[in-house]
Amino acid sequence: MGRGRSPGSSALRIIGGEWRGRKVPFFQHPGLRPTGDRVRETLFNWLAPHLAGARCLDLFAGSGILGIEALSRGAAHCDFFDNQPEIARNISQQLANLAAGNDASVHCGDALTLLKEGTTPWDIVFVDPPFDRALGELSLKELVRLRRLSRTSWVYFETRRSDPECVPEEEYTVFREKTAGDVRYQLLQLRPG
Repeated sequence: MGRGRSPGSSALRIIGGEWRGRKVPFFQHPGLRPTGDRVRETLFNWLAPHLAGARCLDLFAGSGILGIEALSRGAAHCDFFDNQPEIARNISQQLANLAAGNDASVHCGDALTLLKEGTTPWDIVFVDPPFDRALGELSLKELVRLRRLSRTSWVYFETRRSDPECVPEEEYTVFREKTAGDVRYQLLQLRPG
């Protein structure tokens, strides 16, 4: 997709950092619910001390707004995973529009399969899966099993408030938690030990 909006597309505003105020067009797709401005503002206030130079993963990228916001605010690199080719192409195009192509990698495929590629842990991981697919808790477990987190990594987890997926308490501790409408969002770290 080019710089303009196309039929069936919407746009989100980057709310902080180098690209503050820029619009990021994305495809309207069944199950895609981009993280809104208010939630993003809170999340990135939580993450502010940890963003500079961070390696990030936007696991179920969708609009790509979480990873793009992280790059805008000083993250060194972000991997974007999504299983829809048109969504992956759109994220690549938006990164090119922002001249951020060298700071990011876009991967199209099953998120849990893509997690198995590579060995380097991420500093910040955004886990915001489709609510109706029961992929959140499984993703959190796979990140630990595959050793894709370090003891200092942060994991953002978004789930439905009315029917939430569980955080695996044997693996993670909840550092912060809030709700907005039918969304529960949490910032997690690995449990010590």
